[in-house]
Amino acid sequence: MGKLIVSLSPHAHGNDSVEKNMYGVVIALLPALLASFYFFGLGSLIVCLVSVAACMFFEWAICKGLLKREPTLLDGSALVTGLLLGMNLPSNFPLWMIIVGALIAIGVGKMTFGGIGQNPFNPALVGRCFLLVSFPTAMTSWPTEGQWTTYTDAQTAATPLALMKQAIKGDSSALEQLPSAWDMFLGNVNTGAGTIGEICALALLLGLAFMLWRKIITWHIPVSIIGTVFVIAGLLYLCDDKQFADPFQVIFSGGLMLGAIFMATDYVTSPMTHKGQLIYGISIGLLTIIIRNWGAYPEGMSFAILIMNAFTPLINMYVKPKRFGEVPVTK
Repeated sequence: MGKLIVSLSPHAHGNDSVEKNMYGVVIALLPALLASFYFFGLGSLIVCLVSVAACMFFEWAICKGLLKREPTLLDGSALVTGLLLGMNLPSNFPLWMIIVGALIAIGVGKMTFGGIGQNPFNPALVGRCFLLVSFPTAMTSWPTEGQWTTYTDAQTAATPLALMKQAIKGDSSALEQLPSAWDMFLGNVNTGAGTIGEICALALLLGLAFMLWRKIITWHIPVSIIGTVFVIAGLLYLCDDKQFADPFQVIFSGGLMLGAIFMATDYVTSPMTHKGQLIYGISIGLLTIIIRNWGAYPEGMSFAILIMNAFTPLINMYVKPKRFGEVPVTK
């Protein structure tokens, strides 16, 4: 008679891994990276390369020098953090500030909590928000498109989000300067173009389609964020189309698509259950609209995600799947 072998779980192993998912995200980012290089040229390449190199260096240095353990560079997480941080910056951003942002993203946002899998906040957004608060002028000096050979001397202009903010404050002509929703979808923005990664919604949606196909993420978070913003922006537009922009212009502007697809969906900092992810996504969408329309900054996506990162443990605690075999308690 054969022996019954009892062992600890898990008993079945899938073919998913941190490396596979992280490099899958890198592949999904390629259309947006290529679009940014097409629209911004040399500046986008410099910013992203410096950001990636700095993030990988700081992860290696902290692992070797402070934590006294083998570096985790090959798992792809530092690469993804560097790419996302770079894509959240203007294409003319000073190099030394990028390095400072990378140090905060990796050192404070990730390694302080023990490294990958233990950070409560998205590291790239921690770095971005630190830079936004510390260097607001540099972070809000948006270059215009078509400056292929320029970097430090790029001309700047107001972004679509800044124009929307002006309209809310009473400038009735600001919305007339907005590009059409179709042009914003394709990246043909004739105003200040914003950060590197937010220029082309089409490229970001291609990345979303790839990650859904590869089952790297599910639809719940990005769809709930974008859907919430679209519905609320639509209601505001119906109430006053002179003060509030068209909902399609709203969802294709700023970092909404980039944040909803690539940063709010971070495994570690988002809820585990589908119901929790819907609550999380709807809350991010609501906070984004509130901050954009009535907050101090034109953009609210980064702050909304970080705020809901803090609520993720609470959502996980109170939105749990039913345990197998659990008997409901009756009074």
